[in-house]
Amino acid sequence: MERGLVRLVDELGERHELPLADYETLVARWTPELAAYAAERAAGVRRSVYGDEVFVRGLIEIGNHCKNDCLYCGIRRSNVTATRYRLSADDIHACVEKGYELGFRTFVLQGGEDAWLDDERLCSVVGAIKGAHPDCAVTLSVGERSRESYQALFDAGADRYLLRHETADPAHYALLHPADMSFEGRMCCLADLREIGYAVGCGFMVGSPYQTPAHLARDLKFIEGFRPEMCGIGPFVPHHATPFAHEPAGSVGLTCFLLSLLRLMHPGLLLPATTALGTLEADGRERGILAGANVVMPNLSPTSVRGKYELYDNKAVEGSESAEGLALLSERMRSIGYRVVVDRGDPRMVPAPCDAPATSSV
Repeated sequence: MERGLVRLVDELGERHELPLADYETLVARWTPELAAYAAERAAGVRRSVYGDEVFVRGLIEIGNHCKNDCLYCGIRRSNVTATRYRLSADDIHACVEKGYELGFRTFVLQGGEDAWLDDERLCSVVGAIKGAHPDCAVTLSVGERSRESYQALFDAGADRYLLRHETADPAHYALLHPADMSFEGRMCCLADLREIGYAVGCGFMVGSPYQTPAHLARDLKFIEGFRPEMCGIGPFVPHHATPFAHEPAGSVGLTCFLLSLLRLMHPGLLLPATTALGTLEADGRERGILAGANVVMPNLSPTSVRGKYELYDNKAVEGSESAEGLALLSERMRSIGYRVVVDRGDPRMVPAPCDAPATSSV
């Protein structure tokens, strides 16, 4: 391994920040050997904050209607072959009850940007979950909404909100999204969520079309400054009914290396080992945990709709990716030295360095 690259990894672990150019150097010149070194450092940091605990979230995909036409997404509005669905409030509550019995104490409600899913409907669902199970956390991932909507959902009891920024480079953002979506709008939503008081999650794809090491460096620098409580990254996986159908998938190895860098950057991050990792490689989820991740999100959605929420091709929804496979997931985590715990899994944020910037320049 190059000593200079090892030094940069060590500096990130000690200072929790690097200049933009150093992030680009690490991304552009990473190797499996460097990734293994970073994973070892990240695992030590992770254990110092979270021990050997792996938090599980019950993922409920509440609907796949979406007004957006993102070029990479299988539920984009232009995909006329998608079989659309919406879960009723009763359906969602049934998923929650099943998950609670299985031991889940955080539920993630994920769906497309759907005008039908207005504040009245969604606030009612959130309030009912919190009323029935006040010991649980509710995480929402339903895209860009108004500040007033975010406030209403927070007031109804939502604890966390996931809104992946996808890329911290405005020009790259424009290459991945239609003209009616803007990078500035996405950043405004993230700022609103932070100001309202949510535990906020952002994230990006690794290996998306047109992406360069410079783009990924900007993603890292943005996350360094924004200091989210959660960060979801996963390899790009193409979908057959999108303009990017024939683009190559992202690298599992590079994704795991970036997970390690994020752990070193923000030791208290809630960092999922995403389904996309397990879709591309059978041991992808385990590799993510060993690289520094500490969250997994088995699917609690009704089995009748799991195949319909197809953001990308061949999405893994069975076995340890499903709620029914929680025992299998627990065994797989034990096999690599970790344990699944019944816990809300709240973030344990580590204070920023005294000279860390409050916000990022990207």
